[in-house]
Amino acid sequence: MERIGDKQAGAVVALGRAPVVADAVQRGAAPVSTGAVQAGTISGDLIEQLRVLEEMKSAITALQARVAVAFDLARRAEQAEAGIPVSERGSGVGAQVALARRESPNRGSRLLGLAKALVLEMPRTLAALKSGQLNEWRATLLVKETACLSVEDRCAVDEELAPDTGTFEGKGDKAIVAAAKAAAYRRDPRSVVGRASRAAAERM
Repeated sequence: MERIGDKQAGAVVALGRAPVVADAVQRGAAPVSTGAVQAGTISGDLIEQLRVLEEMKSAITALQARVAVAFDLARRAEQAEAGIPVSERGSGVGAQVALARRESPNRGSRLLGLAKALVLEMPRTLAALKSGQLNEWRATLLVKETACLSVEDRCAVDEELAPDTGTFEGKGDKAIVAAAKAAAYRRDPRSVVGRASRAAAERM
């Protein structure tokens, strides 16, 4: 396994550090807690880059969601112009998303559903994803736990949790799921209990 020595590590930092870190500073990224790693050292620079790159991944995921929704709308408009019945419009969109993201057709449909929920119903969760305060997995957890709600209630939960304000900073997956479940239950306990019951029945 290849190891990166001090000179090699320094070269890696020099290649990407300035534009990447500068962008993070402009966006107001929070300082990275490096623990025992000292800032200004090779290792400190590398761990900082890892953090910034992770934030960039989240921002790209947010942009992918917007593009997927725009693609869905464009295809539906094109299909309408072609005289395709309303019930058939949107067919194949999930498969195209899957191809573009190099995923299975089933996964593509789920990604499209995630994108629609974030863009159309959960703007604050989308904003947190864009800013790097949430990653795609955690945004998916929030979408999943509110899937049983009406659009109005889902938007209200999104506003209540306000992930873009740093609500989940330092929190783990379980805490995020618990907060989403509690907020959803306050809005519509019947739907949340019904969803839990169906999930339990499917496991039997």
